[in-house]
Amino acid sequence: MSGIAEELAPEIEAQALQLAKVRKEISKVIVGQAYMVDRLLMALIADGHILIEGIPGLAKTTAVKTVADALDTGFARVQFTPDLLPADLIGTEIYRPQHLDFMVKTGPIFSNLVLADEINRAPAKVQSALLEAMQERQVTIGEQTHDLPDPFLVLATQNPIEQEGTYPLPEAQVDRFMLKLKVGYPDKEEEKEILRRMASRHKPEIEPVLAPEEIKKMREVADRVYLDPKVEDYIVDVVFATREPAVYKLE
Repeated sequence: MSGIAEELAPEIEAQALQLAKVRKEISKVIVGQAYMVDRLLMALIADGHILIEGIPGLAKTTAVKTVADALDTGFARVQFTPDLLPADLIGTEIYRPQHLDFMVKTGPIFSNLVLADEINRAPAKVQSALLEAMQERQVTIGEQTHDLPDPFLVLATQNPIEQEGTYPLPEAQVDRFMLKLKVGYPDKEEEKEILRRMASRHKPEIEPVLAPEEIKKMREVADRVYLDPKVEDYIVDVVFATREPAVYKLE
């Protein structure tokens, strides 16, 4: 194990420098919110979708867009509304009378990073349109199945369910997300810095510093990190404690 750790150390340091560049670009726009930014990058490396919850005005959408700007990848934003249709998300078949056949018009889901903005303002049938894409990295349109690009990540934002005009996400879809983040208010110093930046008409330019190939390399390095069986046992115990709390003497 120590040999593997020594072999990986230089690669991990190199990837850490790359992530530091990404954080530097993000900090040009986002003040504070280190917890959210770190977990957005964590989801990127772990190849897991992420759900961000918070009241309007906490820079959820801005944070995702800024991360996308710092990555040299495809990006699409979908504003979820009550009148959104599944075809608006994944695409549909269009009849071509001149050729007497159908052609597939792909939707915004065919991108590396997909921002599902205010995902819980659309009805369940639209939210469910993401299930196949998030789990299997593919979309079925008509009778054809289309692979999604690699990397593929859904970064969704939602307002608290208590707010008017929101719908609860189906449990099957919540299960597709690796992490759910709850975003809170900034502190006073961060609020003052936000005030100064918003008062300026100057908008910082974000440079893309991470390409898809580098993201894939980061994931390969993460896959080679050693995980001790004791840590595996602890993770499984935590999971089972949530299912059978009485066995673990929990309330």
